[in-house]
Amino acid sequence: MVLSFQEVITVPKRTSLAAIYILVTLGLILLFQFAISPRIDRVSYSQFKKYIADNKINSVVVSTHNLRGFEKTLHGGKEPLFPTKLYTTPRVGDPNLIPFLEKNQVDIIAENENTFWKVLLSWLVPIFFFMLIWMWFMRRMGQQGMGGMMTLGKSKAKIFVQRDVGITFADVAGQDEAKQELQEILEFLKSPEKFTTLGARIPKGVLLVGPPGTGKTLLAKALAGESGVPFFFMSGSDFIELFVGLGAARVRDLFEQASKVAPCVIFIDELDALGKARGLGTLGGHDEREQTLNQLLAEMDGFDSKKGVIIVAATNRPEILDPALLRPGRFDRQILVDRPDLQGRLDILKIHTRQIRLAPDVNLETIARRTSGFTGADLANLANEAALLAARRGKSEVGEPELEEAIDRIIAGLEKKNRHLNEREKTVVAYHETGHALVAASRPTAEPVHKISIVPRGIAALGFTLQLPTEDRYLMSRRELLEKIDVLLGGRAAEELMFDDITTGGHNDLQKATEIARSMVSMFGMNETLGPVTYEQRQAVFVQQPAIIPPREFSEHTARVIDQEIQKLIEARMAGVKKSLCDQKELMHKIAQRLLEKETLEAEEFQELLARDGTAGSPLPGGPHLKANCDGPAPA
Repeated sequence: MVLSFQEVITVPKRTSLAAIYILVTLGLILLFQFAISPRIDRVSYSQFKKYIADNKINSVVVSTHNLRGFEKTLHGGKEPLFPTKLYTTPRVGDPNLIPFLEKNQVDIIAENENTFWKVLLSWLVPIFFFMLIWMWFMRRMGQQGMGGMMTLGKSKAKIFVQRDVGITFADVAGQDEAKQELQEILEFLKSPEKFTTLGARIPKGVLLVGPPGTGKTLLAKALAGESGVPFFFMSGSDFIELFVGLGAARVRDLFEQASKVAPCVIFIDELDALGKARGLGTLGGHDEREQTLNQLLAEMDGFDSKKGVIIVAATNRPEILDPALLRPGRFDRQILVDRPDLQGRLDILKIHTRQIRLAPDVNLETIARRTSGFTGADLANLANEAALLAARRGKSEVGEPELEEAIDRIIAGLEKKNRHLNEREKTVVAYHETGHALVAASRPTAEPVHKISIVPRGIAALGFTLQLPTEDRYLMSRRELLEKIDVLLGGRAAEELMFDDITTGGHNDLQKATEIARSMVSMFGMNETLGPVTYEQRQAVFVQQPAIIPPREFSEHTARVIDQEIQKLIEARMAGVKKSLCDQKELMHKIAQRLLEKETLEAEEFQELLARDGTAGSPLPGGPHLKANCDGPAPA
């Protein structure tokens, strides 16, 4: 259950009696209107005088603008307490009215009509009506998260306690180092005297850094669940509002709330939305975001860590954070929450499959090996997708085929069964994917081929060749990068050799190959002409594109040389790939024909075809100085 801070610390309000008062008042008004007050009959002036002459009206109230005549009907010879009928007519300038009334022995009651209350009510009723509409509208705005006018400066932080979160460190796997760092924070929250007696000062802020989906928010919730102290959860974007100054007011309110319930944990998710480096991407230096950031810096400086208030934040874009946030005394401890390794993936799979009925033959270690590079969120999605597939197929258990298909869905996208290719396109895709697979099999450092498919998937993929690493890798040699380029160029080379033409299908492969070649030439110092020099800096660590494009720090001549070396490298590797495929032309025909028949080849069947040809496990000839010399395209 999620409660706001105000709901946690205040006593529940008693039921208001205003509604009861209003109902009683309305009941009395209705009773007076329909039971006690006489029935009003509006008549003309002539008819009013006729009723007086006929003794139907016993008394007349003469006011400034109206005449009111009362009729009292006798019941059992007695006169009733209240009049039963009231006749009313506008007063006209008749000088004979008073003598006429005296002649007919009618009681005359003079009344000075007071219009003050009528005028007042004519103003108050519309104002009251519009006030009700305004209060209803502001309440609806508050329910939709926009906040009322009186609560604009209040913090939107949600507060959790141990019974609300329900997550502990036992629910987090694959991040042992990060959990160990947070264990120290947890120990300080439970027994701060252990540190303060030695003069130690706990870090004011802990910054969780890592790619999306690795479990940063989950770690923060586990810290709250383990500690049992109040836990403030807020996103960086919650501070930023349309009105200038509201973000800074919310920061002050958040820290005031935290100081009242210390010890506690403040967690700010997506810190980059609030803590972006000042002066970047803005026209002025005093916008709302910068004021909010300045207030956060000031609050962290003036906060006493001995009170037991720990600030935890998470981001996947640390390169754009303001340097003032990362200095000692603020977020002085940074914890990397990276993609899990093999053992970490296995532990995560065990957690996410605890509620899933797995078949006895499922080997989670095999699945963990095939999911290199997956984050915790990817693995959770994998387990859920496999369970959905098993339910869709009417199975009582989740088996290996469902887990394999779930991996394909995450990597290559959803299978498009309604996307039908014509025979020409299907043949081109088959030879394209065969080219990738054959080059991968002929390069010793390339990752092994796990599956080849010509079934369209995702948005634009007409086929794919899936390679899965056998182990986690953190460094890549020059040879490995070159052979990775070879595998990427294999599809384009097969099209050119077999059909004497090229298609747009190799666009993504060429883009990736060019990126690797550019990194080798301009970043990794792997080019003989330019030497061991770095010309470009990688700005973004966990995102695909850098948020800030740095200025180029080399001349136009150097840029031209870099482009030339990249082109030479790609052309040389393409020549070697063509030579390799020419030497295996017959085998390429066999594999492509099998793909056209079955549409999907697993690793075992692909290895069997290679073994029949006698080329499995041995590198094929081909180098950067050899040119392809195949004898014509494949038969139609």
